[in-house]
Amino acid sequence: MKSTRANRPSLLPVLLIAFVSNGRVWTNSYRPTVVGCLTACLAIIACGCGAQPKPAPETAVTDFENESSAGNQATPRHGQNAAVRSSIQFVDRATSAGVVFNYDHGGAAGHASILESVGGGCGLIDFDGDHDLDLFFLGGGKFSPDRKIFGLPSALYRNQGTWNFQSVTAPARVDAVRHYTHGTTMADFDQDGFEDILVTGYGGVQFWHNLGDGSFQDITLAAQLTDSLWSTSAAWGDFNGDGDLDLFVTHYVDWSFQNDPFCPSPDPNVREICSPKVFGPLRDLLYFSIGDGTFQEASDRAGLRKESKGLGVLAADFDLDGKLDVYVANDTAPNFLYHNIGQGRFEEIGDLSGSSLGDNSSPDGSMGIAVGDFNLDGLPDIWVANFENESFALYRNDGNCTFLHVSQPLGVTAAGSQFVGFGTVFFDVDRDGDEDLWVSNGHVLLYPVNAPVKQLPLLFENQGGKWFQNIAPFAGQYCTTPHLGRGVAKGDLDGDGDLDLVTTHMLEPQSLLENTSQNANGWFQTRLIGTRSNRSAIGALLTLRTSTGVQIRQISGGGSYLSHSDSRAFWGISAGTKVEELTVRWPSGVKQVITHPQPNSILTVIEPYSNAGEPSHP
Repeated sequence: MKSTRANRPSLLPVLLIAFVSNGRVWTNSYRPTVVGCLTACLAIIACGCGAQPKPAPETAVTDFENESSAGNQATPRHGQNAAVRSSIQFVDRATSAGVVFNYDHGGAAGHASILESVGGGCGLIDFDGDHDLDLFFLGGGKFSPDRKIFGLPSALYRNQGTWNFQSVTAPARVDAVRHYTHGTTMADFDQDGFEDILVTGYGGVQFWHNLGDGSFQDITLAAQLTDSLWSTSAAWGDFNGDGDLDLFVTHYVDWSFQNDPFCPSPDPNVREICSPKVFGPLRDLLYFSIGDGTFQEASDRAGLRKESKGLGVLAADFDLDGKLDVYVANDTAPNFLYHNIGQGRFEEIGDLSGSSLGDNSSPDGSMGIAVGDFNLDGLPDIWVANFENESFALYRNDGNCTFLHVSQPLGVTAAGSQFVGFGTVFFDVDRDGDEDLWVSNGHVLLYPVNAPVKQLPLLFENQGGKWFQNIAPFAGQYCTTPHLGRGVAKGDLDGDGDLDLVTTHMLEPQSLLENTSQNANGWFQTRLIGTRSNRSAIGALLTLRTSTGVQIRQISGGGSYLSHSDSRAFWGISAGTKVEELTVRWPSGVKQVITHPQPNSILTVIEPYSNAGEPSHP
């Protein structure tokens, strides 16, 4: 059991920095303790060693076009400690925006089943094509007196602008439900210009086809998505390179009311939710698109492992070879890194890559997952939110699918080890040019011993890629109030040029967190439309070159926890920085270069039909 590191002396960050040179620790096996840091450092010493333009609506263009929008200003909180003063602020707008929705896990029935601990996520989707982000929430489920499990309706809210949302669940026809629901992922699977919704849950998946008229049709059976297992997260991606989107679905454990042992709480006569270690694993599934609106299950052909306890999944190109890889966050089992070796075949290299285990070389209870380039070296790093008494894992990408666990030397563990982390995102919250981290936390147990049920979120501010500092206590009322947190999605909900958050909870309404941070920095956002590639451009790599350096973004599949973020790429532009060039490497391999794109704008880029850069049409 790890001890909390929240009360380490202030000298520790200085000592840790001695072990880091340009973001690289000295050895792969280095996992310092406080005493080890002091001893090693003594040995080293002995050896001598502004205002923004007003918003304008986004418009579709034939190749690329700039549209102006605005930044957001807010007044900093008073009475902050000068050493940790931050302009980053969030305000919960859910109630005033007309969004009042609760996820129901069925706990009122008193079963204390592991099914009740997973929770539900959310999704950001422009379902009606008006370029505003709409909201989708999962409903969960309940239990009948005879222990039958049934689902509750999801909810869809249309964005009407200026923090005003309207429920359109019934007219959109997404209130019918097949299963007890958990998560969602979204993409334009049939390339008709409208994003579709995939829902995961206990008993299988449900697939909503966007008809383009404001309504959806359940095509689960027609699409031959035959999954009937307990699914949690899912990710879209073109894994075999044929231009059509395939689907990766993670599964959790082999639980049912027929396999539901009594697990005692601290009071041996009171039932507690069982650990996933009590149950056997289930297998993840991969569905290849046939290209005619149907899918074929191809897990064996793709080389997927037979066992998994997956809660999070992310499809991204981790070695930048142009093929989508898959990372699976498993609960109490080693995480998987599926390296794409071509034609939709994978080799699982989690152990070999250094990204499967925690900092003590044992499996973590992993839930949420995100990808980003925290140290601005051009390589995508992996972030995983874990269980209490485990370090949240920041795996630095050292190239060629090799990773190093660097949470401790970069200050992540200074936040303490009593958090149970779920929804998480990399995002440049203060638009200073490096990506920060958000984690929503909340326990899975009814009677935890080491930590409370409701927990505070974490907001790690990136200090130039060198270390992270949790500034959540200074970021507004939501961040200082405990929640039973689960899903998180990021996106610019109000079109003001910064990233807002949607967070989901258990036993309380969901939240819309407006980013009211004050700074003079700018931003840049890109919307991609594939033509030769899949229309959602999942797998695209974007490189933004500025006068201060280079920032990369990927259009990835999956991520966070049971949730789907806005698929547009977002960059913060620090004050005084000039935007010089944007390079897009499309999933098809086509490379497109746009010179001097306009900052503080949304750029819509449509994939050319050929490498010569012919413009195409949406």
